[in-house]
Amino acid sequence: MNRKNSFFKSLALILSVSLITVGCSSSPKTADKNEGKVEDSKTLTVYTARSESLNNAVIPNFEKETGIKINLVTAGTGELVKRVESEKNNPMGDILWAADETMLSSKKDLFMQYVSPENENMMEGFKNKTGFFSPAFADPTVFIVNTNLIGDIKVEGFADLLNPKLKGKIAFGDPANSSSAFQSLAAMLYAMGDGDPMSDKAWDFVDKFIANLDGKIMKSSGQLHKSVADGEYPIGLTWEDPVVNYIKNGAPVKVVFPIEGAIFPGESVQIIKGAQNVENAKKFIDYVLSEKVQNLVGSELTVRPLRKNAKLAEYMVPNDKIVLAKNYDEAWVSEHKNDIVSKYNEVLENSLK
Repeated sequence: MNRKNSFFKSLALILSVSLITVGCSSSPKTADKNEGKVEDSKTLTVYTARSESLNNAVIPNFEKETGIKINLVTAGTGELVKRVESEKNNPMGDILWAADETMLSSKKDLFMQYVSPENENMMEGFKNKTGFFSPAFADPTVFIVNTNLIGDIKVEGFADLLNPKLKGKIAFGDPANSSSAFQSLAAMLYAMGDGDPMSDKAWDFVDKFIANLDGKIMKSSGQLHKSVADGEYPIGLTWEDPVVNYIKNGAPVKVVFPIEGAIFPGESVQIIKGAQNVENAKKFIDYVLSEKVQNLVGSELTVRPLRKNAKLAEYMVPNDKIVLAKNYDEAWVSEHKNDIVSKYNEVLENSLK
């Protein structure tokens, strides 16, 4: 009898220990906030400031090939960055696909580190050097020129923008609020300062350029290229993508890469710190940098792929025909963006006195 009671007591003890063990092993895992939360869905939320054509080329194909459903949130770069900042204690997005390292470097604390296996296949100068930002496509700085309005005025480079015939007729944005205007300013500084963006020579040119703007600074970068295509201005400083789109659609415009040098901002894709779907986010970055997507975009759209030997459409100016700004250093520009904008505003204020 005693043996029987002892047997049942031992059995009960074994069962109770087993239940505790099972309960511990099946409890939900926790993850470091910096590395994201454990995934429980086949979804991904992407904040994008990329063009509709680029989003349409990438998003549906990614969903089809991976089975991951994307919640797409589209807005301007500034608005999306502010959104990521406001949500940093409770991130609602997984991916930020907007701007380049120059615009985002000072906000690295909003993102988590990830270097894609595809990184080694990207062009030199366009690899993920910090661990945070993966350059995917480039939006080079260019001039958009209305061929019906420009007449016999020569427009080959920055020096031509000082032509008195163009006074008050150049569309330019606000570098403090427009990423494309800031990039155009950076290209101008490097090109006209012989590779030294803070030289007296560079800023003397900017001073003369501002004087030739005759006080006309545009607030919207989107309205800027449209104003040239619509015939309001003969020339504007913008990025390549919209200009080539106008050309493809028959608008009387042409794209001009300044002979003194253009810059290729590497528009990057990055994972938001604390994202809910980290593994899906990594797959998205890998996909955007993949040979398939880079070739698709390069051969059918109007942005430049940054993967080595990626295909490029015939309507795009070949890379080897473009002069790049001397000594352009994206990391340096990132660190000194505020200094550049402050100096520009100082020169602008002095010109308006």
